Amino acid sequence: MRVLITGANRGVGAAMDKAFRTRGDEVTATARNHPEYAELEVTDPASHRALALRLEGQALDAVVCNAGVYLDKGQSLADGYPMQMWADSFAVNVTGVFLTVQSLLPNLQLSDAPRIAIISSQMASDERAPGGSYIYRASKAAALNLGRNLAADLKGLGIAVGVYHPGWVQTDMGGQAAEITPVEAARGLMQRIDELSLDTTGCFLTWDGRPHPF
Repeated sequence: MRVLITGANRGVGAAMDKAFRTRGDEVTATARNHPEYAELEVTDPASHRALALRLEGQALDAVVCNAGVYLDKGQSLADGYPMQMWADSFAVNVTGVFLTVQSLLPNLQLSDAPRIAIISSQMASDERAPGGSYIYRASKAAALNLGRNLAADLKGLGIAVGVYHPGWVQTDMGGQAAEITPVEAARGLMQRIDELSLDTTGCFLTWDGRPHPF
């Protein structure tokens, strides 16, 4: 499989990069300002154009939109959540996903079984709304909505789209008290991506394959 992963320099992205490579897949791992990865600033259209030019004519079987930020952890409703934090979060977590898909559509269309995996979060769920983390929750809900609508529009092109909760993972974002390791999350997500097809396009699943409440 020929795979591109955004935000592959740490956490779940790095674990997925290693898991796919260990299996023998061909991986284009991207990151912002990192010498060991293909350059991609997901909020910058020019960066997307440069990557698309670099990959012109090369098929991609899977594009994994993993890059994300959680900037509002610990913010107070009384005096937190500044406007720029909203803009910065949505630029990465939502617009960055859209620009990645848009710029790499030609590469996906060269594959016999193309698929897009959007790494969202259980915090995207409307049914599970315990409060707090308003920016992150709203941006991940928007990414879920984006994925569902892309699934509808891209089905006719033969491109499947899945949205996934990676689990509560022991990363800088999830903290060391989290339930699973990045290796476990990556192993499960890789299996979900392998299984993704036009029959399951538009799904919202957990890393271990359980349907997640919308």
